[in-house]
This record gives sequence, C-alpha cells and structure tokens, in this order.
Amino acid sequence: MLRLTNVILPLDHPAADLQAAILARLKIAADDLVRTTIFRRGYDARKRSAITLVYTLDVEVKNEEAVLTQLKDVPNVSIAPDTSYKFVTHAPEQFSQRPDAARPVIIGFGPCGIFAALILAQMGFRPIILERGKVVRERTKDTWGLWRKRELNPESNVQFGEGGAGTFSDGKLHSGIKDPKHYSRKVLTEFVNAYAPEEILYVSKPHIGTFRLVKMVQAMRETIESLGGEFRFEAKVADLDIDQGQMRGVVLASGERIVSDHVVLAVGHSARDTFQMLHERGVYVEAKPFSIGFRIEHPQSLIDRARFGKFAGHPLLGAADYKLVHHCSNGRTVYSFCMCPGGTVVAATSEPGRVVTNGMSQYSRNERNANSGIVVGITPEDYPGGPLAGIDLQRELESRAFVLGGGNYDAPGQLVGDFIAGKPSTEVGAVLPSYKPGVHLTDLAPSLPAYAIEAIREALPAFDRQIRGYAMRDALLTGVETRTSSPVRIKRQDNFQSVNTKGLYPAGEGAGYAGGILSAAVDGIKVAEAVALSMVGAADARGGAQAGEQIY
Repeated sequence: MLRLTNVILPLDHPAADLQAAILARLKIAADDLVRTTIFRRGYDARKRSAITLVYTLDVEVKNEEAVLTQLKDVPNVSIAPDTSYKFVTHAPEQFSQRPDAARPVIIGFGPCGIFAALILAQMGFRPIILERGKVVRERTKDTWGLWRKRELNPESNVQFGEGGAGTFSDGKLHSGIKDPKHYSRKVLTEFVNAYAPEEILYVSKPHIGTFRLVKMVQAMRETIESLGGEFRFEAKVADLDIDQGQMRGVVLASGERIVSDHVVLAVGHSARDTFQMLHERGVYVEAKPFSIGFRIEHPQSLIDRARFGKFAGHPLLGAADYKLVHHCSNGRTVYSFCMCPGGTVVAATSEPGRVVTNGMSQYSRNERNANSGIVVGITPEDYPGGPLAGIDLQRELESRAFVLGGGNYDAPGQLVGDFIAGKPSTEVGAVLPSYKPGVHLTDLAPSLPAYAIEAIREALPAFDRQIRGYAMRDALLTGVETRTSSPVRIKRQDNFQSVNTKGLYPAGEGAGYAGGILSAAVDGIKVAEAVALSMVGAADARGGAQAGEQIY
C-alpha cells in the first residue's frame, strides 16, 4: 500500500478528478490502480475565494515495487504505515482462576478510563471500573436538572458520571499529541465500532457531538462487560490503601475495600476531593498551570463568512471554527479554547454555590451561535500556597460568578462592547445567550483577577483584526471558564506509576497528562499497556515476543 500526501483539488471537484490526480502523481494507467482509501481529508481556507480540499490517500497498485522505484525522488509518495493496533501482551489463561486481588482497578470512566478498561479487557485482565457518578442516561437526566430546574447533583453532572466531562462537549477528536504508535487510530476505530460515524476516520477535524457520545459510551461499557470487565457506578473512592509506598487497594465511601495492587487513577480534572485525599495520603501532587476566562458567543453565520467567504454553508466545510492567540502587553497570553461551532454554552459546575461554563455541540452543529472559551494562561506563581492552591483559586472565582449571576446558578454575562468600555450591560443585543438556566447581565470585571480582565480587553480588538466582527458590540461574554485543564499534576515515572506510590497509575486529564477526549483516550491506552506488562511480570519486555500479535 502506498501513501500519497498533499493531494490538492478544488472544493467542488468532480469525483473522477481524485482518480486522475492519483494516476498523474504515480504515473500509472487506470488499469494499474487496484484500490484507493481516503486516509485523511482536510481543507485549506487561507484563500477564501479558492478553498481547496487536501487529501491523504492510501493506494494499492499492481506493481508497487516498480512504481516506488520509478518515483523514488518524487515527494509525497511513500509506503503507507501500518496503523493497526497490536497488543503488548495478554493475560495468562490461568488468570481467570486467580483471586480478585490480581484484577486491576480503574477509578473513573471518562475517555481515559474507558480506553484503559477496554484495552485491559481486550487483553483478558477483567478490570474493575469504579465510577463515582451514574450511568450515562441517568446522568443526562441529572445534568438537565441543573440546566432546566437549577437543581445540582454534586455526584452526577457535566463533570461526573459515565463518559466523563467529554460526554457534554463538542466531541472533538483531534489533538496535537505525538503519536508514533498510531494509538489515535485505535481510538477512532473503537469509536466507530461503538456507532460513531465512519467519517471520523478520515476527516481532518472529526467530532461526534453529545447525543451520539451518550450512545457510544453505553455501547463501549457493554463491550467491556462482555470481555469480563466489572462496573460499579455511584462508587466513590474515598481512600487508598497504601502499604510502605505500595498500592494494596481502595476504600469506597460506603466503607467497602477492594483489593488491588494495580490502580489506574483516571478521575478527570474536577475531582477536587480526590486530589485532596491523594495529597493527605502522601501521594506526590504538584500545582500546574491552567487558564481562566469567559465563554464568548457570536452568530455562527458571522464566523462562517469570515472563514469561508462565499463558500459559507458548504456541506463539506460545515460550521466554521477558529483558533486565536494574542500575546498581551502585560505579559499574559489570551487564546481561544474548546471552540464549539453551532453549539451552546452550558452550566458545568460540580459544586454547590458555584458557576462554571463550558461549551457543547451536537453532531449537526446547527445552533445559531458559535461559542468558545477566551482564556488567560496562569501559572502557580499566580496562586502560591501549595499543590492545591489552584483549586482554591478556581473555587474563589466560581463562587464570585455564582454571586454575580444572582445566586441561583444563572451565569453573569456582559456584552463585548460594554466589557471593552468598562460599563455594566443591562440588556442583550443581537446575540441571544444560550446558557441555561439563564444569564444575568452585569459587569464581569469583578469575576477575574485584574490582570486577566486587562488582557482580555486588549485581546478582543486584536482578534477582531483576524475575524472581522469578533469584537462586535452585541457579542456576549459569559462567566466563568475555570476548568480548562487540571490545576494539579500527579507526577508519574516513565513506567506510568506514581513517583512515590508503586502500583498507582495517574492517567489522563485529571492527572495532568492529557487535554481533550483523544489525548485522554490515548493516555488510557498507554497506561493500560503499562499495567498489563507489570501484571505479567514483563515490565522490561515492552515490544517483546507477543507484541506483534494483533487481535482487534
């Protein structure tokens, strides 16, 4: 199989042009072309008047060796890499007869926990999965309870429950991580097996959307169960059993003790009580940078026109997204975060008396507004006081937002024009807020530190020079965005175990090693492999005799 990259064609090219481009690149006749697979399809919209499609293609030809010899000096033609997943080991047959003490435990069932559990189950290790929240469909009802009735369930919400925080998001499945072993392909393939649309395997910026994620998460749970995995929902881990630096098990809030010397910690970035418990138990935790800011909403049509010009609304392009960065005169950096085309701003708190925003889209991305986080990067120097000081700052800002919003889970909001001018807003304009249960217009300046307000006020007009209309008066800011990433890192060694607690595997976004669905899922795979190798006593045999065996 040959890999052809950077095959460029007009946006509305006839289907026959793709084959013609392949034949021209390879200098072969049509009869020599056996099969073509689109590996990736993206677009180049830098020239709005002449948007092009950019393909990466896998091509099978009759005489591959001869073609390669003829084209040895031609760029963008090579052997297609093998992107199939290969298990590093498998559980011994006698494992099923071993006591439960040998079974790995996974805490949390978000993207990282899902793939840690799936890989371990596929290798035959029958993991036990502990999730503090509810199954995804019950969790969805509780989440809507906050959005519609202002009723918060602290253990079942946007942050906690089956599927993790990624379930209520845009469902983006692209990442900038280095992935030499093609783990991301395994992730996307398993999602398709769980009823995700097949296009996520080849579009350059795949996404799924919340409603489809709900169905997928349930299907993946059922797969894991069929392979011997065991689930406990509403099973909050309250303590760890650590003996002289070695994991021996976990203790649930109910008092039940589960024995295991291999525990994957995949709790997500909002498990603040878990971070506190880890710190108190002596597990090494350190503060890490994160970002704070607001959600901003514009008409999606404005973003489409700015990015695509006359091609706005084209079905192959979909709703336009953007990525913006501005380096401010006060030394801060402001950037767009988790941009959701055609989506909504959602209430994402997990603690009473606090307001947090996030963005969410459905697969169709057909809501009237585009929304994105507009956030300012901060570091532990901004919140001195120990490894958990970032959590204290998050809570302080979320409590301020709760008060500014009226104390009833409405979010504080302000028109961009008023925000830049430094005056409170009193009525909405052309952009209607999508946040539920509601938005209370006010002055957002008291909601964030002064340096953050100053930076965002400077950045918005700068962004307007990149996307005309971005600083339009009626665009809406909603506060606050504080859960951009984990405020802590649970530091681990090269073997993926905690630096001071053997058998504890910090993983995913909550541990500070991922950001977003895809990178968290990939980290789950890596950690699962480390657990499996440790369990079979082959920690130094990564890539050994069984490494090439392909099952799924």
